[in-house]
Amino acid sequence: MPTTPQPTELVLHQASRVLDIAFADGARFQLPCEFLRVSSPSAEVRGHGIGNEVLQVGKAKVNITAIEPVGHYAIKLVFDDGHDSGLFSWEYLYELGRDQAALWDQYLQKLAAAGASR
Repeated sequence: MPTTPQPTELVLHQASRVLDIAFADGARFQLPCEFLRVSSPSAEVRGHGIGNEVLQVGKAKVNITAIEPVGHYAIKLVFDDGHDSGLFSWEYLYELGRDQAALWDQYLQKLAAAGASR
């Protein structure tokens, strides 16, 4: 079973609200803070089981105020809207980067279906 490459660089660009992350395999992703916030692996966002997800709205201007390491496997992102309960593993961050376009499209479709806005 392949293991997720370790990050080699992690830079938060607060002005543009983007987390830039590079991995040992050469992959590099620019993950907008809004995308990270609405994709948080926390129970607040994911719910407590399939079908219990909570659609996040009004997060277009959200920013990250702190990045806290969690062991050697994850980071905790602290957002300026008070959300700080999601642990972003290296594997999850890699998946978000790899699948960003499809995941973002799904999120926008869910927003539209709910008549909600970013």
